[in-house]
This record gives sequence, structure tokens and C-alpha cells, in this order.
Amino acid sequence: ANWGRVLCAVGYSAGDFSTETIGVSFSSAKGRIEVCRNGVGLDFCEDLAKEILLEPEIRIEVAMHQGEAEATAWGCDLTYDYVKINGDYRT
Repeated sequence: ANWGRVLCAVGYSAGDFSTETIGVSFSSAKGRIEVCRNGVGLDFCEDLAKEILLEPEIRIEVAMHQGEAEATAWGCDLTYDYVKINGDYRT
């Protein structure tokens, strides 16, 4: 679960926030796994992460813990080559 890419995308936003409170989790029909809390990576079960991320529909949650606002964004499946290139390295 390359959660560093998620934090990288958040960093490109124009928002003013502290990285010390950010949390990241992934969930699907197979379960939920928290991979980052308070800006720090957590130990997690790679096998469970793989099961979660192989589902056709997954949820990536970024919790800023800095206010009441929230937003939802929808995406679609990505091409094989994009996933292959960006999945060949770890955070």
C-alpha cells in the first residue's frame, strides 16, 4: 500500500495544514487498514492490505483532523501500465 503517494497528492493542494495530524486508511469489502496516523507510517499487515486493494472498489480516507470540513472525490480504474509503473516501488 503506497500511502506516500496519497500524502504527496495532498501536499500538492493549496491547503494550509499540518502534516503532524494527518491519517490515511484504505478500506473495501475485505476490511479496513490504517497505514498512517499523525503523519507517521504504521506497521500493518501487507497481506490484508493486498486483499483490500485488490477489490474492484476501494476507499482511500485522508483525515486531516484540522476542522469540520469534508470532501469526497470519485475516481475510476486506471490503466494497467499506470498501475504497474507506480506500483513497482514502496513508500
